[in-house]
Amino acid sequence: MTDTTKRLRILSGVQPSGTLHIGNYFGAIRQHIALQDEGDAFYFLANYHALTTVNDAATLRQLTLDAALDYLALGLDPRKATFFRQSDVPEVCELTWLLSTVTGMGLLERAVSYKDKIARGIQPRVGLFTYPVLMAADILIYDADIVPVGADQVQHIEMTRDMAGYFNSIYGETFHLPEPRLEEATAKVPGTDGQKMSKSYGNTIGIFDEGKALKTRVMGIVTDSTPVEDPKDPEASTIWQLYRLVGTSDEVAAMAEQFRAGGYGYGMAKKSLLEAIDRTFALFRERRKELAAHPDDVEQILLEGAKKAREHARGVLDRARWACGIASTNERR
Repeated sequence: MTDTTKRLRILSGVQPSGTLHIGNYFGAIRQHIALQDEGDAFYFLANYHALTTVNDAATLRQLTLDAALDYLALGLDPRKATFFRQSDVPEVCELTWLLSTVTGMGLLERAVSYKDKIARGIQPRVGLFTYPVLMAADILIYDADIVPVGADQVQHIEMTRDMAGYFNSIYGETFHLPEPRLEEATAKVPGTDGQKMSKSYGNTIGIFDEGKALKTRVMGIVTDSTPVEDPKDPEASTIWQLYRLVGTSDEVAAMAEQFRAGGYGYGMAKKSLLEAIDRTFALFRERRKELAAHPDDVEQILLEGAKKAREHARGVLDRARWACGIASTNERR
C-alpha cells in the first residue's frame, strides 16, 4: 500500500542584507537546521527583499553568497532541504501581483516592520511598503504549513493569512493558510549593548568571527559599574544571558553562582564567554572555509534547489492564474 501521508511543509527565508550573527543563529538558523529533519523544508535567500536596503550589485551578490555559505556551514543539508535563491523562482513575482490586486492599503499601512524601518531613516519606497505582499507570495507559492519566525515577524504571517483569505473568498479555495512557529526560549538574543542583537543597532557578534575580531566584540559588551567584590544578578547581565546559549548547563550554573557570590568581575565572565563562543562555532568556521574554497559547488546547490522549488511554485501559480481568470483553457493543468 502506498503511503499518502502528506509531509509537513516548512518554509523560511533569510534576507542577505548583512553579516549573519549569533542572534540569527540562536533565534532562527538553529531551528531551521533542526526542522529539516521534521518535514519537507524550503529555505531561500531573500535577495528580492534585500533590494529594499542594499542597492549595490556587487555587495548584494557577495552577501547572498555569504548567507549561502553560512547556512551550509551551519548544517543545512541540500539532500534534506530545498535551498535556493529567491530570484531564481520568478513565479513569486507574478503571484505577488495577483495578491496585490486583492489586498487593501489599510492592511499594509498597519505593518509594524514598515513603520519601524521608516522610523530608522530608511526611505519609504513602494518596495518597502509592499514587502509583506512579496513575503506572502513567498509563503503561499509553496503551500507552506508552518513558517518558523521570530516574535517580530508573526504579524507578517497573519497578513499572509489575510491575503490568502481575501483571494480565496473572491476566487474560491486556492491557497493553503500557513501557521507561524515560534521558538520562545531564544526569541530575543541580547546584543553587546543589551538591546536585541541586530545589524541595525551595530551590536552584533558574528557567527564566524574569530581571533581579534571576536575578542573585541565580546570584551566590548556593555556592563554596569558594580564592583568586582559585590554580588551581581546573572539574569540582569548580558554576559550571562549570552553564556547560557553557548555554555554547558554546568558551566552556566557555575557562572550564575559566581555572580551571586561576589568577587567575580565582568572581565572574568567575558573571558569565559569568549572561550565558549569560540568553542561552539570552531567547527562551523572550518567547514565554512572549506565551502568558500569551492563557490561553484555552492552555486550548483542553489541552482538545483531552485529547479525543485520552481516545480512547486509553477503548480501553485497555475492554480491561482486559473482561479482568477487570466489563464486560458489550454493552460489549465
